[in-house]
Amino acid sequence: MSMLSVQLAWRFRQGKGQNGFASFISASSTVGIALGCFVMILLLSVMNGFEKELKERLLGVIPHGELIAVSADGMRQWQQHQQALQQDPRIAYLAPVTKMMAMIQTGNKMKAVEVTGIQARTLAESRLQGMTTEMQWQQFVSAQNSILLGQGVMEKLEVSPGSKVQLLMPQQSLQGGFKPPRSVWFEVAGSVRIGGELDNHMAMIHLQQASDILGVKSGAQGLEFGFDDPFDAPALMQELGFAFDQHVYISDWTRTQGHLYKDIQLVRAVVYLALTLLIAVACFNIVSTLVMAVNDKRHEIAMLKTLGARDGLIVQSFMLQGIFNGIIGTAVGIASGVVVSVYLSEIALWLEQIIGMQLLSGDIYFIDFLPSQVNSSEVIITAVIALSLSVLATLYPAFKAARIEPAKVLNH
Repeated sequence: MSMLSVQLAWRFRQGKGQNGFASFISASSTVGIALGCFVMILLLSVMNGFEKELKERLLGVIPHGELIAVSADGMRQWQQHQQALQQDPRIAYLAPVTKMMAMIQTGNKMKAVEVTGIQARTLAESRLQGMTTEMQWQQFVSAQNSILLGQGVMEKLEVSPGSKVQLLMPQQSLQGGFKPPRSVWFEVAGSVRIGGELDNHMAMIHLQQASDILGVKSGAQGLEFGFDDPFDAPALMQELGFAFDQHVYISDWTRTQGHLYKDIQLVRAVVYLALTLLIAVACFNIVSTLVMAVNDKRHEIAMLKTLGARDGLIVQSFMLQGIFNGIIGTAVGIASGVVVSVYLSEIALWLEQIIGMQLLSGDIYFIDFLPSQVNSSEVIITAVIALSLSVLATLYPAFKAARIEPAKVLNH
């Protein structure tokens, strides 16, 4: 690429001011590319933020996988299985668990919940302390008949720490009918807040008490797992479940919360496709701009050729003229996109205060703020896409300019 071609491209670009419509089309192509890059980086950063919060917040507290015994007696020798599996370096934590569906009643209010029996004193369950206060956690650990309720359940039942609630468990008779539900009283130790719908139907009691209520003779229905990388959970749970020496139900977080991750990936793919097409449409304006520039500069091109300019010089000059638009638009779009993405959470909070409305509700989503995380590789990919499309858009007009015949142009 010679300096002469750069100088010619810049002179041709400056000379476009004589044609107001061509200048408008050229400016619109630059703005379109900048807008496409800006929106792509902004939306991808939001998707990255949601994925990061999903991994650190939601997947940081819920189990990544579970093996639940098929037998009503529970998992045989789960202590030995726990000790053996803890030697696996891929497993971050491992804990026994017993689960059941029940109704919680206080006064005339009732709420269906999923009750999880946990070993409160184990290190594995200490991750739950981040979801409640230290005082409420210690109250739960010290009292055998205590229960932790999801924040949504607490609000629905209008109870507070220290309140008495009744746990109702359905019972089936030997003849296939149902007996009156079993009733157990608990004292509310405190609330648990994870975020989203989980808070509206979760409750936690001590493992031994849950197993006694269900009649689990082994002391635990199964084991729950946490992995260093939660996205490895589906494959690892299949491997561990198939190798187990007892019939077990295999589950992982993608079965219960996987829709969140799939939605993020789907939106990411749609963003890439839609905004790449937006940038491509903006680059089409480069084609229009250069075609008009070639028609306006026919005599100048013919004179350059008569002076000995090669076709390659003409091609390079007009390609650079269009690439200038792509570079300016890409630089402006990426710079503004990165800056806004870095401060997006603060901007969203300021906007919420202005309009008096929350953009994300913590009762529905697992977070109540707009997250953002800029990924340098995605910034580079966006720049490469925009610049590549800009280069492709210059090829047809540039080669059209090189095919101009001086004799025909100068004779008119």
